[in-house]
Amino acid sequence: MAINKNHEFEDLNGIKCAIVERNVSVDRVTFLKNLLQYNGYTVVVEVNAIPAKTTEGVTENETSQVPSLYTIGVADVTFNVINAVFGRLLRTPDGHTVTLAYWQQKESVARDDVPYFSDNNC
Repeated sequence: MAINKNHEFEDLNGIKCAIVERNVSVDRVTFLKNLLQYNGYTVVVEVNAIPAKTTEGVTENETSQVPSLYTIGVADVTFNVINAVFGRLLRTPDGHTVTLAYWQQKESVARDDVPYFSDNNC
């Protein structure tokens, strides 16, 4: 059980993992998986169960069209997203430090030369 919501962990596919994000799309899984593996973490992805209320009265063909959501975690249970991003512990493949905007995919390049408290970020 987690001490707080910022550091959750659980078994994903039989492996004890620190949860990175829940209910994410395939594109987000691909982005995070590549980034975290580049930084040396073992990434585990699990498909979330489709909620029963969304599948009531839906045919089997329509159920296959419902987009799947995923939970992504890392095998290192000491990993904490907030500490990793704001502690400047993660690097991008091009050598920059991962910023919050890069982590949230608001920027395609990590602007680690601009401080968090800059006027440009307000």
